[in-house]
Amino acid sequence: MVFNSLTFGVFFALVLAFHHAPGVSWRAKKVALLLASYLFYAAWNPPFVALLWISTFIDWRVAKRIHVAESHGARRTWMLVSVGANLGILGYFKYGGFLLENWQALMSAVGVAWQAPAWDIVLPVGISFYTFQTMAYSLDVYLRRAEPTKSLLDFSLFVTFFPQLVAGPIVRPVDLVPQFAAPPAPVPGRLAWGLSLMTLGMFQKVTVADGLLAPAADAVFGAGQALHWSDAWLGTLAFSGQIFCDFAGYSTIAIGSALCLGFSIGDNFRYPYAAVGFSDFWRRWHVSLSTWLRDYLYVPLGGNRKGPGRTYVNLMLTMLLGGLWHGASWNFVVWGGLHGSYLAVERFVRERVGPTRFAQTWLAQVALAMVTYFLVNLTWVFFRAREFGTAWGMVRSMLTFGDGARVLPTADVALVIGTVFAILLAHGLMRERRLEDVAARAPWWLNALVVGAMLFSVVISQGSSNAFIYFQF
Repeated sequence: MVFNSLTFGVFFALVLAFHHAPGVSWRAKKVALLLASYLFYAAWNPPFVALLWISTFIDWRVAKRIHVAESHGARRTWMLVSVGANLGILGYFKYGGFLLENWQALMSAVGVAWQAPAWDIVLPVGISFYTFQTMAYSLDVYLRRAEPTKSLLDFSLFVTFFPQLVAGPIVRPVDLVPQFAAPPAPVPGRLAWGLSLMTLGMFQKVTVADGLLAPAADAVFGAGQALHWSDAWLGTLAFSGQIFCDFAGYSTIAIGSALCLGFSIGDNFRYPYAAVGFSDFWRRWHVSLSTWLRDYLYVPLGGNRKGPGRTYVNLMLTMLLGGLWHGASWNFVVWGGLHGSYLAVERFVRERVGPTRFAQTWLAQVALAMVTYFLVNLTWVFFRAREFGTAWGMVRSMLTFGDGARVLPTADVALVIGTVFAILLAHGLMRERRLEDVAARAPWWLNALVVGAMLFSVVISQGSSNAFIYFQF
């Protein structure tokens, strides 16, 4: 069941109606919400609901064991049980085939003829998201950032909460579990704002990502031949806009649908294409994942507390593993490695040059933002291309002004340029603003006109309810 489908529209209307029905106890509403979340997930593959139950049971029990354990060794052992179980499930389903393929290649390189068995394992949708989310619960208890929740119902709902279950944002237990304790207090305009956010998310996904940008990106990355440098760049720019609108669209729908139910989920995207530098980019792109990697991987590895050399190693390891989290492919490892290299170089330069008056000027900020966007687009090639050879061929064409085939008609060229320019302009104008504040200052009729226009464009868009890109992670 995808957000951009009629099935979800009917499903959400029924859930919303029961959730706001008078005379129904809060516990009954939470039970209904939990069952609806299981139904939402089971719409893809019912047997995989069992994985949600396993993750729920393990981390629920382990967190309690950690909390009552008296010795540090016992606490650490139970923490490792949680980490091992969650990463074991994730590794088996997501990385088993990748490991077998690479082991076979290694054996072949040393002259051993070994054939890997067929790996016909279906990847459970959203497994990377909910394993990180449940694992954070046990880790927070181990690190004494939180105490285990007393309600199994509340914890189960935290694990399976359908708005953000399959593609985030990755919500911290301390942020969401307490919201389930009591009925949310009524807030005027909350339902209307939640529905407006859902409309915005649908517009980003259906109209912009799928309708305006996906055809050009698909044509370029599926060409299967050397491309002219202009088409290579246009296809990459199209994908940069597509993946933002696709993923930010999902997050916006998730935040809006949760808000309609009375729950608050933090922002996941903060206009990343207006970032000035790569550390700024990762403060704006996929915020829930970048902060998770920082708090549960980079900091435990030592962060920047163990000298410059170790800092760069920790930074690179974090980004390499962050790339691998996105998919079982060397392309994603390269993507993460490039971002790690960018962050390392940026840190090196900042430590030696330091802040200068010129760097704070408007002109320098714009120039740095353009350089950031340029280099981020090079990484998107490896994220989108299915094979490393395709990615490398496109990057080479982009950087050396290759004279290959042209696959984009003039209409698509104009469409990509106009759409990407509009996205960049919006990010630049909203860089230091919050959407809520802008909407609050605008007259009601203007807000209604904008939402109505977006809804109309979604309705008239021709599409096939394409799944969100991040469902594969």
